[in-house]
Amino acid sequence: MSDVTRTKHGRPVHHWRRDLVELAALFTAVAVADAVANLIGHGPDGPALLVISAIALLATATFHTWWSRRHGHAPPTSDTGARPPSSKGQAGPSTPTAADTRPEAGEPTESTLWRMRTTVKDEPGSLAALCTELAGQRVDILSLQTHPLGDGTVDEFLLRAPSGLAAAELTRAAARAGGAGTWIERADAHDLVDAPTRVLGLATRTALDAAELPLALRQLLGRCTIRSLPAAPLGGGRRVADEVPVEGVLEDTVLRLRAPEGGVITVERPYLPFTPTEFARARALVELDARLGPRVPRSQDVLTLPQGNAITVRRADTGDVEAAKAMHERCSPRTLSMRYHGPVGDADRYLNHLLSPRFGRTLAVQTASGRIVGLGHLLWDGDETEVALLVEDDWQRRGIGAELLGRLVSMAVEAGCESVYAVTQSSNTGMVAAMRGLGLPLDYQIEEGTLVITARLDAAPVRSGLPYDGERLGERFVRE
Repeated sequence: MSDVTRTKHGRPVHHWRRDLVELAALFTAVAVADAVANLIGHGPDGPALLVISAIALLATATFHTWWSRRHGHAPPTSDTGARPPSSKGQAGPSTPTAADTRPEAGEPTESTLWRMRTTVKDEPGSLAALCTELAGQRVDILSLQTHPLGDGTVDEFLLRAPSGLAAAELTRAAARAGGAGTWIERADAHDLVDAPTRVLGLATRTALDAAELPLALRQLLGRCTIRSLPAAPLGGGRRVADEVPVEGVLEDTVLRLRAPEGGVITVERPYLPFTPTEFARARALVELDARLGPRVPRSQDVLTLPQGNAITVRRADTGDVEAAKAMHERCSPRTLSMRYHGPVGDADRYLNHLLSPRFGRTLAVQTASGRIVGLGHLLWDGDETEVALLVEDDWQRRGIGAELLGRLVSMAVEAGCESVYAVTQSSNTGMVAAMRGLGLPLDYQIEEGTLVITARLDAAPVRSGLPYDGERLGERFVRE
């Protein structure tokens, strides 16, 4: 932009050199005119000199006009920006550009939430380049977490992108900005909670209930498989905990941590390596669980059966092992074989595992005299969830099994499980009827007399009657 086009307080600003040139040109013209007048008045060649003077004046005027137009003294021939541009469009058809097809600022558009993780170089400007590339795709960055590595940084984003933008486009955008090992998946509204708030919420759930630790780890680390291995295997052999140091082990896509009760918690992702930051967070959550010690919510529900008997449904743990063994002794061999699918004499060996909060949640049905007559188990089996029931023979066909199953499924829904499955025998009509009574879509698989029934939990809501929520203490009826 030239100097004459700039303005100050609304007036043009001229440079002093142009004024000096114009003044010199004026003096030259006056001198030439005076010389011509003297020559014409005192010499015989007056007409010739007059023509020469006219040519000189014409040349001077032409030069002045050229100079003025070049440096802005002439009236402007185009819009300088003082007026808003005309709203009239160009005559004839025109092809819209990419910018023309984008929605105006503030115009509502459909969007999709994504979680994206990519590795960039640990150098100034790498994050700025990635953010600029995403902005070029009209992607809004809602949150960002950084995980420092030895030779780079893992950046984890929560993104809001136009619904028409595919995951592959986001991956290519990250690659153009220098991102490597990019991983992306759909997110939902729950991911909008910031990281410190989410971690505090998971710590609170773990503090209230020891059975929440595997679920808390899964929500903390994303999609992963969590397995709890007991300190001493059922068949004997070397202690698993002896192979894992106290501080834990980080092995690319696998975390191994010492469980508070002496076992080992294994967390595994198939393709996304864990970062040292994630390892430290998981270890801190396990240490919190270890410091708080064994704990299970003690609230309970008192129910009245159609026959008039009053029973109590509550959470159970390893402190109920002896009472559970006593119930085994009162059960018939057929009832135990339908539940454990193996030698009846080995049933008691499973109780420490089944009643441990580390491997799931257990509900116990207790009579007014304090005797346990029914057990329901919700077991974390890697990525899947198993439900299992055992009701003492004298208390069967009273609706206890259906009540336990409904509560276990409600726990699974609350924990975010997509489905639950039950392993039983095809002749176990009571368990089959209880699964059908859920009113959920069921899948059946039969192999050599063993029936596996899977219920999908996303198809319909399940009533919430949790005996540990502290809100439903009182009487209600169990219907057949």
